[in-house]
Amino acid sequence: MRDIDQIHIQNSELEPFGPVTDPGSAASALLLQQGKTWPLLSGNYDGLNSVRVKRFSFDGFSVKVQFNPGRIVSSSAKVDAKSISERKCFLCRENLPAEQRGILLDLNYLVLANPFPIFPEHLTIPHLEHIPQAITGAFGDMMEITRSLGSRFSLFYNGPKCGASAPDHLHFQAGNRGFLPIESELSHLVTTYGEPVPCDEALSVHAVDDTLRRYFVARSGSKDQLQLFFEAYYQAFDEISSTGEEPMMNILAWYDEPVWTVLFFLREKHRPSHYFREDEGNILLSPASVDFGGVCITPREKDYEKMSTESLREIFSEVSLNREAFSEVVKRTSIPLHL
Repeated sequence: MRDIDQIHIQNSELEPFGPVTDPGSAASALLLQQGKTWPLLSGNYDGLNSVRVKRFSFDGFSVKVQFNPGRIVSSSAKVDAKSISERKCFLCRENLPAEQRGILLDLNYLVLANPFPIFPEHLTIPHLEHIPQAITGAFGDMMEITRSLGSRFSLFYNGPKCGASAPDHLHFQAGNRGFLPIESELSHLVTTYGEPVPCDEALSVHAVDDTLRRYFVARSGSKDQLQLFFEAYYQAFDEISSTGEEPMMNILAWYDEPVWTVLFFLREKHRPSHYFREDEGNILLSPASVDFGGVCITPREKDYEKMSTESLREIFSEVSLNREAFSEVVKRTSIPLHL
């Protein structure tokens, strides 16, 4: 096993690649350092220069579709229990490539360069221990990591049944702020499609149904208030889903001092019927946090070419929680008004 000291990269090694004043700037420097020393990473980042992108307009918001062949491994990953048990965990430090280095965070997480990028700067942030992907018990960590990375990055979480390619190992991902359309469109979306949810004055919560996605938007400068909302929302969603497993969700968060913005996308299922079709309607698109944020990844050119406003509506309609169930979750989400 590689010792953590062999993986953790010191600031002195990062400083030639840019100022290192906080975890966010260190992460940016790490990506540059890894690009110089890890051929797989540098090759896949070079590939980002040739990705093709087209934009589809909906009612007051947009969705980009990106043709990115480098994401075929993630998009087609087998995440059933048998497949997971038969492969080595690629997030455990003993299985990391020899070239891969990272930044150790105080909360027992390691900041790594994602070798199959979507963003110009794309990070994977696994827990040091091999523990299951589960947001209960880790939501507070997510908020702390979001604050640590600051205004450079948005953080996201894919649930074990809806987008995590390593559902057996707790991890987050992060990418450049401003890359996802929903970040710049959020104020309009909340104003146009959002309904306020009663909560403490130190917290703002809206339930949003923008005709494509259904989600909560929570904003606060208090991590405790966000934790209270998360617990209330999780309990309500868990009651509705009643599967005995984590309710299907994707979470996107960013931090503008002193306020966190957190989006909780509620899911009906992991993959749409298009994914499994055996005719011309087959589309290899398996939406996760980035897709819900407004950038849909197609690793095959034929899927990129055939993508349309109609097919996007169909796909998101299938994977998003249905309107009736979403209304019930909103109704059941009872947020304590005082700490």
